[in-house]
Amino acid sequence: MSEHSREEIGVETSAKRVRTVFGGHVVADTRRPVLVWEHPYYPTYYVPREDVRAELTEAGEVRHSRRLGEGTVYDVVTDSARAPAAAIGYRNCPLPRLRELVRIDWNAMDEWFEEDEPVYVHPRDPYTRVDILESSRHVVVRLDGVTVADSHHPRILFETGLPPRYYLPLPDVRMELLRPSEHVTRCPYKGTATYWHVHTGEAEHTDVAWIYRTPLPESHKIAGLVCFHDERVDLHLDGELQRRPETPFS
Repeated sequence: MSEHSREEIGVETSAKRVRTVFGGHVVADTRRPVLVWEHPYYPTYYVPREDVRAELTEAGEVRHSRRLGEGTVYDVVTDSARAPAAAIGYRNCPLPRLRELVRIDWNAMDEWFEEDEPVYVHPRDPYTRVDILESSRHVVVRLDGVTVADSHHPRILFETGLPPRYYLPLPDVRMELLRPSEHVTRCPYKGTATYWHVHTGEAEHTDVAWIYRTPLPESHKIAGLVCFHDERVDLHLDGELQRRPETPFS
């Protein structure tokens, strides 16, 4: 797997070609990206300095990482734009493999590509798997004692490191209780989700339900289905109330 445990910091080379674009220019184009798990949730890309096409200008800032050491911060500069403090390099890193690499801030760039496909939010973790299974289990979702959804036809999404998610057909959801939200999220495995608030008559629960109308091909089985944050609703599975999970989304 990687040369260090996930509890510390994981490092491994990917076989994917990775590119990132900013201001209409390619900032980096590498066939030797390195995945680094700076925290246990997902990795980030580090790229060899020689594969960075933009200019890296020292920003006059040094950041300290307990596990990576002192990092020099750079502005990323192209012919048409500057991204302040958008890259960092650890020349004296305790992990020798990282010393000639830089991390470019994901959100500071306009686009990231793995091979020729855009990828959003963060790199796909090679150790994360998403399985979507059809099921006949009985799923009931309640809020404030009000039944919001009742289905015997869920599709259950199992994603490494997260609790199961129950995606329900629209006819099994009380859509009159849902109000469209402007909230949008992206997932590197599933695509772009739009959200609803749920009005029970007693309270409004913001952004508690979502839908992937046009998910990525590998997650097409959840297209047009509604899912609820198990962390924020009362979910009954086969008649048994489930404990609300503790996750980064709680």
